[in-house]
Amino acid sequence: MGTERVTDLTVLAPADFDRWWDGVVRAFGGSGSAEERELDRSLTEFDRSLAVRDGDEIVGTAGAFSFRMTVPGGAEVRSAGVTMVSVAGTHRRRGLLTSMMRRQLDDVRALGEPLAVLMASEPAIYGRFGYGAATFQLGAEIDTSRVSLALPAGTEDVRVRYAEPADALTACEAVYAALVPARPGMLARLPGWERAGLLDPESERDGGSELRCVVAERAGQVTGYARFRTRMGWGASGHDGTVTLEDLAALDPATDAALWRFLFGLDLMTTLAVRRRPVDDAWQYLVDDIRRCRTRQRDAGHVRLVDVGAALSARTYQAPLDVVFEVEDAFCPWNEGRWRLTGDPKGASCERTADAADLALSVRELGSAYLGGVPLVSLAAAGRVRELRPGALSEASLAFGSQRAPWLPHGF
Repeated sequence: MGTERVTDLTVLAPADFDRWWDGVVRAFGGSGSAEERELDRSLTEFDRSLAVRDGDEIVGTAGAFSFRMTVPGGAEVRSAGVTMVSVAGTHRRRGLLTSMMRRQLDDVRALGEPLAVLMASEPAIYGRFGYGAATFQLGAEIDTSRVSLALPAGTEDVRVRYAEPADALTACEAVYAALVPARPGMLARLPGWERAGLLDPESERDGGSELRCVVAERAGQVTGYARFRTRMGWGASGHDGTVTLEDLAALDPATDAALWRFLFGLDLMTTLAVRRRPVDDAWQYLVDDIRRCRTRQRDAGHVRLVDVGAALSARTYQAPLDVVFEVEDAFCPWNEGRWRLTGDPKGASCERTADAADLALSVRELGSAYLGGVPLVSLAAAGRVRELRPGALSEASLAFGSQRAPWLPHGF
């Protein structure tokens, strides 16, 4: 069809799901299992899913989930979980992605959702649409043959036992739900999403075992769990197996330590591969040699303020704050202009104002700083925030912070 733009952008019909899903999988270079397809079909919100067509062919896809995300202060704020974004390799650079992002953000605004969040396959793409990296995740390759743990009091009171992942699902979800209000960036799981933690196609195991689970108990109550895989290996010196941690949650320090001790102590395993953990995860302060843990950090959740006033009013602030932002937002111009934010640890209000601005920044910087994980002073040091009133930057940066590092616990 040459180089003209494709303009047939429509809401996805259920009958077209398989072709739509196949286009996503192809764009991401994967193959996709029947198990993944059926789970995605059951979770897809068809009225929030978009398809771009070239004749009978689906050449662009985008979707959104209706989430609630924890923000500083513990409130769960309505958020669009942006997902399944792809453009066919045959139709790149024709404006398809921009048209889908335009339609999607207009729809999010119409639904009254103040926030949008995504996990970017290519972070460079989404900054131009106002998304800023707001949460980060920690990975590690821990040499468990050389690293020891210092265990807190009460660890011996915790019992750890094996359980079938499906059988323990209800108890594990209760633990997860109890943790959601305590950490910014976490998602309150909607019905059906609990099954995502059990997804276990053989093609995704990378030579490892089926998904395994242990639960931790104190006084007969489940206080934590871990899901993991093991992969046996042998080297010149003997056993050299790897444990891959998929998910871990605990309600208290002793339970957390008991689960890590279990993972460190599995027979025939010498490496613990850790993925997608909070950057302030407590195990880092239990180990006796952090250098042998080979830690690394990468971006995870990218946040976009769809309604600046509603989003900034929805969270609380670590210190009293009264600041006027001059906000730039070319893609969602309803956000542009000056906003006065007043807040403290009890609540906040953000309204339009004609008063002189104290800080100037784009909506992308507000997205990065929103959950408290990226300091405004750091963004200013990179030239991305301008201080217009002396002292305003340090005041706002302190107030925007969070005692717990924000964390997006799973993809979508």
